[in-house]
Amino acid sequence: MPVSIDTVYQRVLTLANKEQRGYITPQEFNLLANQAQMEIFEQYFYDIKEMNRIRGNDEEYSDPLNTLYEKISFFEIQEDNAWMVTNMPVNQVTYFEVPWELIYKIGTIRIDTTPVDLLNRKDFENAMRLPITVPTSTRPIGNVSNRGVQVAIGNNNFILPNNADFDFNIEYIRRPVAVQWAYVIVNDKALYNDFQAVDFELHSSEETELVYRILKLSGINLKAAEIVQVGQTLEQTQIQQEKK
Repeated sequence: MPVSIDTVYQRVLTLANKEQRGYITPQEFNLLANQAQMEIFEQYFYDIKEMNRIRGNDEEYSDPLNTLYEKISFFEIQEDNAWMVTNMPVNQVTYFEVPWELIYKIGTIRIDTTPVDLLNRKDFENAMRLPITVPTSTRPIGNVSNRGVQVAIGNNNFILPNNADFDFNIEYIRRPVAVQWAYVIVNDKALYNDFQAVDFELHSSEETELVYRILKLSGINLKAAEIVQVGQTLEQTQIQQEKK
């Protein structure tokens, strides 16, 4: 269940107004809300790396690593040839483009049912040159870069998603959509417009964390040390509660 943008907005305004440090406009809130959402989203991946170093517990509903995977699972997408051809038009002879504005992280690419071994640029080029590591249809290799994605099954045999001889499949994690507290002006006041608003896509458990982060960011924006301190104190209290 998504987090209501209006609920977070009203909580942030209430806490900020207690400090009497100025009004946060809807435009400012939307900018800070999107920044906070991405900070929390990206933190998932850092936390997973750290949690993998720690042995989990046996409780199904309290294992922090399982909880993180659950939060990320909402953003996991799997697509086939048709999507790849439509959304990844051929850029060059050996590349197909990646819509990075949509994709946060590419997971697995498959040719038919065979996973593509994704290598960094240097290893990919070395593998293409050496006879012992030249890719094949049963051992394809690929490279992901800012230019796009390359997939090879031979020394000079690059595959594109519009190749009818192969079935492509891609798994990736998409970025959260941009949130928006939408409004209409009535009697010189901004009133919430539910029909045009865009809620947060983060797990419902992140509502309080969103409030605290936006509160800190708004305090910095208003140059109000008190608001920043309130946000930091509330966030630290929540962290301590989660660790108990």
